Amino acid sequence: MHTYFQKKRFSSLLAALMLVVVFALAGCGSGEKQTSKENNASNEGAASESKSYNVKHAMGTTEVKGEPKRVVILTNEGTEALLALGVKPVGAVQSWTGDPWYSHIKSDMKGVKSVGNEGEPSVETIASLKPDLIIGNKMRHEKIYGQLSAIAPTVFSETLRGDWKENFKLYAQAVNKEEEGKQVIADFDQRVQELKSQLGDKLKQKVSIVRFMPGDVRIYHKDTFSGVILDQLGFARPEGQDQPDFAEKNVTKERIPAMDGDILFYFTYDPAESKGEAPKLEEEWVEDPLFKNLSVVKNNNIHKVDDAIWNTAGGVVAANLFLDDIEKYFLTEK
Repeated sequence: MHTYFQKKRFSSLLAALMLVVVFALAGCGSGEKQTSKENNASNEGAASESKSYNVKHAMGTTEVKGEPKRVVILTNEGTEALLALGVKPVGAVQSWTGDPWYSHIKSDMKGVKSVGNEGEPSVETIASLKPDLIIGNKMRHEKIYGQLSAIAPTVFSETLRGDWKENFKLYAQAVNKEEEGKQVIADFDQRVQELKSQLGDKLKQKVSIVRFMPGDVRIYHKDTFSGVILDQLGFARPEGQDQPDFAEKNVTKERIPAMDGDILFYFTYDPAESKGEAPKLEEEWVEDPLFKNLSVVKNNNIHKVDDAIWNTAGGVVAANLFLDDIEKYFLTEK
């Protein structure tokens, strides 16, 4: 009996030991599979991050790797493009007016580092932000393109006049969000079409655009931010303003009659460094007897609007706010 139980116990121990070995081997296999899956996932992630795409722009073609996470933008209209695409830049040039951002984007720009003004951004500050993409403009920044390219992949738009959509499309491509960009444009265009149908015969009104700046008065033509949107809406323009170029600059008071129209919008660019010069110029002209003699003034159809929205910001956010103003002045105001 004693020998029998000893053999029985030995057999049980041997069987238990074998089970332990089997489970251990199974665990190793499972661990190897899990490790393999983790390695595959890691490799896939690395592959995803290493994917690159080429962006053709004003200075050539630039390769951008992965999806940019730390973007520095060097134009005001470019800042609005990024915000509309859901990309918050790590650095941006300060707004032309505001401290440091326009009031209409201020809440969206919390935590964004100012890298100086659009005309002369700080290369040192840009480098300190360790960007993985820099977006600038040939007209503004051609001289520092080489320095910027040494910091990170750099993409430049060609110009800052005319149709804001052209630059917007480039910026969407630069941050690898072309589909999102197409939707932003489609939404804007749809809003324009709906607004056109609401405006109807009001589109026949000739819209005059005037801008006051420190030491300069301008009559704006069609190749301007406001001119392009008015043209897309289908508004008529006074004969002298129905021109494909930019503007008539440095006009004298003898040209005040060219400002007449069925409705007149004017705006004043008043940067801090002008020390109130532009508002004084505006007041001088608006109070001038020749200006007061305009039929549009006599008909009380003259409106002062926001310079940032109607001209200076130049981006998609401002474009939509511009449409808000059109609704306000043509469809809701009595």
